[in-house]
Amino acid sequence: MNLTRQFRYIIISIDRWLHRKLRFIVLPGFEGMPLYDVLVFFFRGLFKGVITYRAAAIAFNFFLALIPFILLIFTLIPFVTTINSQKDMLDMLDKLIPSNIYNMAESTLTEIISRPSTKLLSVVSMLAIYFSVNGIDAILEGFNQSYHQSEMWPWWKQKVQAFLLVIGLSILIFISMTLLNFGKHIINYFSTQEIITHQLTLFSLTILQWLIILFSILLSISFLYYFGQAKDREINKYRFISPGSLLATILFIAGGLLLKMYFENFSRYNLVYGSIGSLIILMIWLYYNAIILLIGFELNASIRKSRSEAVLKYKVVD
Repeated sequence: MNLTRQFRYIIISIDRWLHRKLRFIVLPGFEGMPLYDVLVFFFRGLFKGVITYRAAAIAFNFFLALIPFILLIFTLIPFVTTINSQKDMLDMLDKLIPSNIYNMAESTLTEIISRPSTKLLSVVSMLAIYFSVNGIDAILEGFNQSYHQSEMWPWWKQKVQAFLLVIGLSILIFISMTLLNFGKHIINYFSTQEIITHQLTLFSLTILQWLIILFSILLSISFLYYFGQAKDREINKYRFISPGSLLATILFIAGGLLLKMYFENFSRYNLVYGSIGSLIILMIWLYYNAIILLIGFELNASIRKSRSEAVLKYKVVD
């Protein structure tokens, strides 16, 4: 009993200290709300919003959708892009995902790119659209189950919105690859004209690649957050580039690179489980990214919730 009281006293003391320190801190994009108020709603949403169960549902649906969607993208590549763009996309995948997953899919993707087939395109398109819509719909349903979310779409409208988001995200991927390829051509042209040195060329190319990848991820997550939820504009404001999308992008890049380093250097899944180890790594990678998406959304929802509570208290006082 004494230990319980001491623990409770420590928690209350920490909470009071944080309240004194953070109640006057207002970060950009927080709609004028103190950092302390936002964090209270944020952690409440994380612990009471069953975020792990929602992430597991998203990861499973995306596991079914990922293979057809990637096959669709790489089946379209030979028809609409150059060889350089094909190599760029493979290089980008190699940088972002663990090598176990990349090695498992590389031979199949290379064969699809080298042998374009209209029959394969039609079959893969139907599968990709169906499973991709279900995957995005699982994300939207995960958003709806947020502890702070109140506005929801009817099921049919949510399906239509998921279909539109699939189209929008696919277009963003193609635009990103075009920018990546165009940037490489510019740097190579400067190199051949001896405008910049060889070392500077390599360094600039690396920086350009990561800037485009970072911007593409930020744009995709912001697109998903902004158009993937029903909006109540009477009280709340909605930003396209939001604190949640910035946080999710940072965690996606940093955590993804750490996972990649861990799986490539320390894990022994393939030795223990054999070829199925790559599938386990893929599921862990999808599960982590699903949690990241939900964390970013919870931050945006917490900002809106704290603001709506503040507006409600102000009206009651008046």
